[in-house]
Amino acid sequence: MTGATAGLGAHALQLLAVQPGVQIIIGARGSERTVPRGVEVIPLDLASLASVRDFAEAVIRRLGGARIGSLVLNAGMQTSSNEKRSAEGYELTFAVNHLAHYLLARLLLPHMSDGGRMVITTSETHDPAVSPIAPRTLEPQVLARPSKSGFGSGIRAYAASKLCNLLTAQSFAVLGEAKACRFTVVAFSPGLTGGTALGRDSSFVARSVVTFLMHTVFRVIGLFRPEYVIGTPERSGEMLAEVALGTITPPHGRIYLSLVKGKPTFPDPSKTARSRQAQAQLWSESAAMVDLD
Repeated sequence: MTGATAGLGAHALQLLAVQPGVQIIIGARGSERTVPRGVEVIPLDLASLASVRDFAEAVIRRLGGARIGSLVLNAGMQTSSNEKRSAEGYELTFAVNHLAHYLLARLLLPHMSDGGRMVITTSETHDPAVSPIAPRTLEPQVLARPSKSGFGSGIRAYAASKLCNLLTAQSFAVLGEAKACRFTVVAFSPGLTGGTALGRDSSFVARSVVTFLMHTVFRVIGLFRPEYVIGTPERSGEMLAEVALGTITPPHGRIYLSLVKGKPTFPDPSKTARSRQAQAQLWSESAAMVDLD
């Protein structure tokens, strides 16, 4: 599991850790993390593809031939601009939210159990019908190495990375390996959730403005658009845990689960997210970026 030490992921971890007979391995920067008893922490820096490979190798060794019942790719970040870069030189949000998880999922795919599940956390911000910042097209090379920055570039990069998460989830769902071992892929959107660490590198003024909007404007909009009703990390974490455990699963033929007012819904993702061409393009170009066939 990634993204298990803060926000909704930490609340999900608390619930997963008390399940009988469950062995949990999480990836996190550094090993000095406060986690529930019995949870193993292996160092992982999602801003480095080399670290992702080291983590995958460590997990495989730790498994000792055992299989992964649930792979939860929950970590996510949002920066104030798109100017920061990963260890390999890719735009940081794209690298952490998409590329690292794409690589990790591909490396661990051969070790998934029959009937297991892969959960990738996405966001309703991927969809122009819900969010004005959502991308309307997919250009992986531009996302990886943007030439333009400026106001709002950070949140737009986040929304684009969440589109990539959804496209990736759908690509994994139709792989021959997935069908052969009958594992379920779920693209999980926690909805608009307060109290997370997203945007923590923004200025005090910017964070204050966002907080003000969430507690005023969004509450008014939420009266007419339920997608804008703010949820809690506790509730979102509870739902993530239930998805990881298989207590909640999308109907047959669907993989997108979006929380609305704290309840699971199964809407169609955006038009771009449903595009087979976009899925194939992102898969191919991502594979080249992480040096996989």
